[in-house]
Amino acid sequence: MTADKLDLEIVTPERRVLSERADSIVLPGSEGYFGVLPGHAPLLAALGVGEVSYREGDRTRFLAVSGGFAEVLDNRVSVLAETCERAEEIDVDRASLSKRTAEGQLERKEISESEFRMAEVRLKRAIARIEVARHL
Repeated sequence: MTADKLDLEIVTPERRVLSERADSIVLPGSEGYFGVLPGHAPLLAALGVGEVSYREGDRTRFLAVSGGFAEVLDNRVSVLAETCERAEEIDVDRASLSKRTAEGQLERKEISESEFRMAEVRLKRAIARIEVARHL
């Protein structure tokens, strides 16, 4: 392994999404986005809902991720995600419908706190999926 590259592996409970080399990686931490470059200090971070991007040369790829953990150790970034989709796997019509449904739920006057939180997560997930698909 060369010190100027990162090994990136992303897995979900269902499958290995990818295993690639990258020059840099940006991940959606639970407290905000953070970047990883070769030589990064060891790190264990909770992930939120959002976009993962990674760059190799002049090519940047995007994925939609929802929850999980990322570990950075010895120029290796291991992501254990609840869900993860490549841009080309995303059904934009389905994500748009999910977004509208979640927005409708959030606009209801009588909604429990737990229903509100679940709708908010569904909305964030739908927005992330739509944004990632736009990168195609």
